[in-house]
Amino acid sequence: MTEAGKAVRLAVIDMQHVFGDPGSQWFTPRFAEVVRPITDLVDTFTAFGQGITFTRFIAPAVPHGAWRSYYQRWPFALQPPQSPIYRLVEEFEGRSGPTVDATTFGKWDAGLDAQVPSGELVIAGVSTDCCVISTALAAADAGVHVQVVGDACAGVDDDSHRQALHVMRLYGPLIEVVSREQVIDQLGRDHSPT
Repeated sequence: MTEAGKAVRLAVIDMQHVFGDPGSQWFTPRFAEVVRPITDLVDTFTAFGQGITFTRFIAPAVPHGAWRSYYQRWPFALQPPQSPIYRLVEEFEGRSGPTVDATTFGKWDAGLDAQVPSGELVIAGVSTDCCVISTALAAADAGVHVQVVGDACAGVDDDSHRQALHVMRLYGPLIEVVSREQVIDQLGRDHSPT
């Protein structure tokens, strides 16, 4: 768990319409089920004055390299960042905290790195087997202690979700897979008056 009293940042990965709307080609089936656990985390982090960053996957204006064939497969996604499909879902739109946009699966970049000066990052969101794992591994490689909240993430299917969590556990102690309850309890202990 985190070092007592140390600032922790929550990264909410890609809770967008493109992954949450059942009609989307990138629909994540359990998306709606993780909205409440993520909302609980956001509310708790806010209550304890801890930082929150929201991320969005967006298409590049012009795909380069292997991304060209990726968008040949998924041409519907070649829309501008302000497109409705790339908006955060209503539960997170307008919440306090910066939003980091990236045209890559992993959201760990200089923008997110600058927001995690303590070296402690909690991750929740979608999809476990793509953007969550890509972000967690890159952050861990950068020396950040990462906690992935397993019950506040959803994958493209249940098996992929479980496998991604298993792979991330192999990176311990750099990456821990924890529950929402563990994170909330730890924040409460870290910020309780002594």
